[in-house]
Amino acid sequence: MIDAILTLNAGSSSLKFSLFEASGGSLTRLANGELTEIGDQDRAAFLDQVLGWAEVHLGGDRLAAVGHRIVHGGAEFTQPTRLGATTMAKLEALSPLAPLHQPHNLAAVRAVAKARPDVAQVGCFDTAFHHGHAAEVDRFGLPREWEARGVRRYGFHGLSYEFIAGRMAELDPALAAGRMIVAHLGAGASLCAIRDGRSLDTTMGFSALDGLLMATRCGALDPGVILYLAASHGLTTAAIEDMLYRRSGLLGVSGISDDLKLLLASDQPAASEAVDLYVFRIVREIGALAASMGGLDGLVFTAGVGEHAPAIRQRVCERLGWLGASLDAAANARGGGRINDAASRLALWAIQTDEEQVIARQTRDLVLRT
Repeated sequence: MIDAILTLNAGSSSLKFSLFEASGGSLTRLANGELTEIGDQDRAAFLDQVLGWAEVHLGGDRLAAVGHRIVHGGAEFTQPTRLGATTMAKLEALSPLAPLHQPHNLAAVRAVAKARPDVAQVGCFDTAFHHGHAAEVDRFGLPREWEARGVRRYGFHGLSYEFIAGRMAELDPALAAGRMIVAHLGAGASLCAIRDGRSLDTTMGFSALDGLLMATRCGALDPGVILYLAASHGLTTAAIEDMLYRRSGLLGVSGISDDLKLLLASDQPAASEAVDLYVFRIVREIGALAASMGGLDGLVFTAGVGEHAPAIRQRVCERLGWLGASLDAAANARGGGRINDAASRLALWAIQTDEEQVIARQTRDLVLRT
C-alpha cells in the first residue's frame, strides 16, 4: 500500500487542493483542482467532497496526511507542525495579523478533523521561510516591550519562495547561490531577497498589508495616516481594516478594478495611474532589497501576475536598466523561463511557483519520516 498526501490551500472564497503519491523519496502529483466562490457555511461540505474525491483517486492507497497552507505561524511556528487543539488555539490568536487568510486556513483544518478525525494534519507556514533574519531586518523602532510581545516583521509567501529557491538551484545554480530577488506578484504581492536558499529580507512585515501595492491592499503606509483616519474622521478599527485590506491597492487607486488585465486594457487615466504606482512600488522595493544584499545578480518573477503579465515584467525591467536589466522581448512574451537578453547584467526569469509541492514535501517529511 502506497501512502498519499492531500494538500489544501484555503482562501476566503476558494479552495485549492492537490493529491500526491509518496513513494520512497519521490512525490508524484496524481490530481489537483480548485473550488471558487464558496462561502464559510459551505466550506465543510465542500471539504468533505474533496476528501471523498481524494479517496476515489487513491483506490487502494492510504491517505496518510493532509497538509495545509497556514499563512501566519508567528514567532513560534518555524517548522511544519502537526495540528492539534493546543496548536490550533495558538494559531487562532494570530488571526488578527492575517484576517484575509488565517481564519479560512484554520476553518479547513477543523472541517477535515471533523470529517476524517483519524487522518494526521500538518500546518506548513508562509512565515517560516523568513525565520533567521538578522535582528535589524525584523525589528521595528518601537519600545522593546512590544517586540517582546511579538510586534516585529515576519514576512509571508514563504512556501512560494522556498519552491522558487529550490527550482532556481536546478535551473541557474550560480544565481541561486548569488544575490537573487524573487517577485511573488499575485493578488497578494511581495518581494524576497534570497541567497543560498535563505531569505535575507522581504517586503511584507508584521502583517500581509506591508510592502508592495496589491490588488486590494494598500502596501506600505505611513502610520500617521491611520491615526488621522481615526482621530479626524472617526473611522473605527473595523472600518480602517476593511479599507486597507479590501478597498485599497489597485482597486482603490483606480476606482475601476483590482484586475491588472482590465487596468492595462483600460483607457481611463485612473487605471494607468494605478498601474504606474504598482510598477513604481515594485521597482523601489527592488532597490531597497538590492541594498540589503549589497548588490543584485538576478530577478525572478512568479505567481499569477509575475508569471502571466509580460507587460508588467517589461515595465519593471525597463526601470531597472541602471542595475543592468535588459529583456529579450520575444522570451518575455513567451514567459516560462529565462527572459533576459545577452547584454543583460542581471539574470531575469519568469517561473511558475508550486506551493502545493512544498506543502506535500514538508508534510511527508514530518508524518512519514518521523
